[in-house]
Amino acid sequence: MEQKEMSRILEKAEILVEALPYIQKFNRKIIVVKYGGSAMSNEELQKNVIKDVTLLKLVGFKPIIVHGGGKEISSWLGKVGKESEFVNGLRVTDAETMEIAEMVLNKVNKSLVSMVQELGVKAVGISGKDGGLLRCDKKYVDGKDIGFVGDIREVKPKLLYDLLEKDFLPIVAPIGLGDNFESYNINADDAACAIAKAVSAEKLAFLTDIEGLYRDVNDKSSFISRLTASQAEELVNSGYIGGGMLPKLMNCVDAIREGVNRVHILDGRIPHCLLLEIFTNHGVGTAIIEDNEKMI
Repeated sequence: MEQKEMSRILEKAEILVEALPYIQKFNRKIIVVKYGGSAMSNEELQKNVIKDVTLLKLVGFKPIIVHGGGKEISSWLGKVGKESEFVNGLRVTDAETMEIAEMVLNKVNKSLVSMVQELGVKAVGISGKDGGLLRCDKKYVDGKDIGFVGDIREVKPKLLYDLLEKDFLPIVAPIGLGDNFESYNINADDAACAIAKAVSAEKLAFLTDIEGLYRDVNDKSSFISRLTASQAEELVNSGYIGGGMLPKLMNCVDAIREGVNRVHILDGRIPHCLLLEIFTNHGVGTAIIEDNEKMI
């Protein structure tokens, strides 16, 4: 065997050895993956994410996928002549938009189920309506009614526990039920955070369209690979974090405070970012940890 080929094989073995302690540590632990952004609209990246989550399942993790579908919803609204309108990043959702959003999210949901099962893992696609998983109130933005947009009031995770116990991989569409059993469109980040807290997840991973957190977005050398929940709160209060990252970071801190052990912000455009973050010593994104956890 040529030296070059032997070196390549040894490198693979070293990667597997590096992953071993992480596999042992997180065996049978729940990890919630919020899946959205560009990684959903690119077929190759989509397959990579599903392969990552499937591998996590096969090595002993208990993953739950919570997915978005905003870009596809906007596309379908355009096909019927409706223009998408947003307030503070939330889609204004009238009755017709809600009907289309639910149709599209269910379509995305079953597509992900098919991809997982093609890789030999049992998956079940549900929405927050199934089993009363996500109960909602109407969300108002600065006192403004933006339609059928849900603010999660309660999570009943029994269905998720039942599916995990039966060795299924749950895939959740962010649609909830109101008190009168009407459908509500829920921000997928909010849904993932609420579910992670309800099941006391070991990890919550957000797949986004950015590399992670920067102290200064214009300075690539200010990248933050690890920070505590208190440090994250300081960043929020400092005013350095803005745009769509601000509510995401607040969700991360809230999840840590409510019992999730570690939250990861990852660039879903990087192939196999989930595996690289969880199974390697340095990772590729930003990890937010408990205040008393050792910073590594």
